[in-house]
Amino acid sequence: MNYLSATQVSGHVIEMARTDPRHLAGESFGPAPASTNQSFGSLLMDSINNVNAMQQTSEALSIQAVTDPESVNTHDVTIAAAKASMSLNITKNVVDRVIQAYREIQNVR
Repeated sequence: MNYLSATQVSGHVIEMARTDPRHLAGESFGPAPASTNQSFGSLLMDSINNVNAMQQTSEALSIQAVTDPESVNTHDVTIAAAKASMSLNITKNVVDRVIQAYREIQNVR
């Protein structure tokens, strides 16, 4: 069994090695936060802006696929739509949970 060395772990970050070049690289999931000292509000707004950007990218690719089908790969359109849909669903679920938690806190008082 292989254990992590002390150099691979730093706080909440664990360095993982890609064993297959076809696996996703870390930058595919978006850029790492510039600072860990950001406020909750700024992190929330950054996340919402990322969801909005995914929605706009998906819409732009869909329009491009209709107006100029040869210029865009259909797989890219499908992947962008799936990413946009998933990010929006996750965002809606998080908002619903936050509202539910807030209501529970109000009921405790």
